[in-house]
Amino acid sequence: MIGVTHVSAATLNAEVAADLKKRIQMPEWAHFVKTGLSRQKAPTQEDWWWMRAASLLRRICIDGPVGVNRLRTFYGGRKDRGSRPEKTCQGSGKILRTILKQLETQKLVKPTPKGRVLTPEGQSYLDKMAKRVKTSGTGKSPEA
Repeated sequence: MIGVTHVSAATLNAEVAADLKKRIQMPEWAHFVKTGLSRQKAPTQEDWWWMRAASLLRRICIDGPVGVNRLRTFYGGRKDRGSRPEKTCQGSGKILRTILKQLETQKLVKPTPKGRVLTPEGQSYLDKMAKRVKTSGTGKSPEA
């Protein structure tokens, strides 16, 4: 069985993002926001919202039940503070919560007391996408 760990993350995220573009909408405010304190500008990619949603779906699949705070740490970075030493900052929680709500309405993710987990529909969706990437020949395995 081909899973999300058997294909390249970049190709899987691109494939899932292309499919999620048909399912979820980017809010109007998302054109103007930064993705975290460590960023200086808003994202310049046109499809950054769907790429983040695809990455988030993959991250939930790999890490099991995760909360927004743990995801903020994963999507954070190092803030440039000029001549002072850099500091680690978290990513934007509003973006993550909004995407998680959108994935919940699509029945791909569900909340539990310990955090968000994939539903069986979400797991089969990711497995189907991983199989599609693997059979198209664009996804290399991580150990290759």
